[in-house]
Amino acid sequence: MVISVKNADIYQKEQLILSDVNFEVNEGEFVYLIGKTGSGKSSLLKTLYAELWLEKGQATVAGFDLHVLRKKDTPELRRKIGIVFQDFQLLTDRNVKKNLEFFLKAMGWKEKSQIDARVAEVLVQVDLPDVLQKMPHQLSGGEQQRISIARALLNHPQIIMADEPTGNLDPEKSLDILKLFMKINKESNTAVLMATHDLELIERFPRRTIFCDKGTVNDLTESL
Repeated sequence: MVISVKNADIYQKEQLILSDVNFEVNEGEFVYLIGKTGSGKSSLLKTLYAELWLEKGQATVAGFDLHVLRKKDTPELRRKIGIVFQDFQLLTDRNVKKNLEFFLKAMGWKEKSQIDARVAEVLVQVDLPDVLQKMPHQLSGGEQQRISIARALLNHPQIIMADEPTGNLDPEKSLDILKLFMKINKESNTAVLMATHDLELIERFPRRTIFCDKGTVNDLTESL
């Protein structure tokens, strides 16, 4: 099991966003997290990758107990997970290769040959093997999101958490990104928890779905 949440309350500062949250994500599972804007999807994800602190309840992510996690141990948790954002969050002052190198070095990788090999591997995984020297602004939005997915894959994560990864993309590119997540999920058995409000994508490619609504979280799997 990669994620286990029991009786958790999710706060944004002092405001209660979601109460009594209970769900699990198993190894290799693909799960949608849906809900309207402001329903708590991002707050829940931020709690799971320890940007927000768990005040009440229990949650484990990639073997880490979030309720007792110390701030200094947060980087260790982040080494076990991959995070993909809506706005890509690439470093605009360096090319694709240096973006990915920077992340690996921050994760403790030191050997240049290993870094070079891993960068090449993840670019093949996201079908962009020839963009090493390109700057982010030279890439389309869909390509930039593929690079951010490559970055999330670098450290062989147990799970990728994606927060509205298609939110800035047109429908065609959104579909391409979803298919890429599903390919990665199938081929590498990496679990994926993907927050989205794009119901059309979910209808076309149904998977287990968790729904944030009115301060609660419900599993809609049986209704799909």
